[in-house]
Amino acid sequence: MLTTQRKQLILQRLATQGQVLAKALAEELGTSEDTIRRDLRELAQEGKLQRVHGGALPASAAVADLGTRSTVSPADKVALGRAGAAMVKPGQLVLLDGGTTALQVARHLAPDLRATVVTHSPTVAVALAQHAHIEVIMLGGRLYRHSMVNVGAAVIDAATRYRADLFFMGVTGVHPDAGLSTGDGEEADVKRALSARAAETVVLASSEKLMAASAFVIAPVNTLAALVVPSGTAAATVRGFKKLGVSVQTAT
Repeated sequence: MLTTQRKQLILQRLATQGQVLAKALAEELGTSEDTIRRDLRELAQEGKLQRVHGGALPASAAVADLGTRSTVSPADKVALGRAGAAMVKPGQLVLLDGGTTALQVARHLAPDLRATVVTHSPTVAVALAQHAHIEVIMLGGRLYRHSMVNVGAAVIDAATRYRADLFFMGVTGVHPDAGLSTGDGEEADVKRALSARAAETVVLASSEKLMAASAFVIAPVNTLAALVVPSGTAAATVRGFKKLGVSVQTAT
């Protein structure tokens, strides 16, 4: 089988089965594991998959920049934002990550809600500024333009001053085995620090993030208080998370 044919097969298997095991595929095709690993490495360099120990998982489409991500699964993100906003109770202190789904949470908070929101996203802060009863606190640092969030040691240090009721964590990959992940190391550090300051961490995961993985691991999925997924998410996908004790909710 030619290299291009093997790569096409790998991508087809990822699309239909959700993972590729290098050893099993090498045995099936009668080739060496080194050959399959080289194919996986080259496909990973093209951004078409995420290598993991023993094989590969689908790469998340959510690693694109903020402008591109705003066009991906827009209806899902509105529903997820509405579901997230409904979780916020009066008087709570909430940590709100950056990203397109977090922006929908900000936009759907009840007009009469009185609460405090701490965010490291200028975009989210501007959206919250329109909400008369929300106290908005920004965590400053170096602006990471790709995701339009502040990152770095200053953000992590500032986060230690708060004890939050909820943290809405933005991720690019949610997988039972590969955990919660994102495409940038500094972002992963900030997300991990913010989660440590919250009583409960929630992920609102649009469909392109489910069963996908990115390069930088944040935490295992069973650290979540809840995973909220779009309506119509496959039962097998939900089952995989529930087996790990994750509370899975559906946004309607």
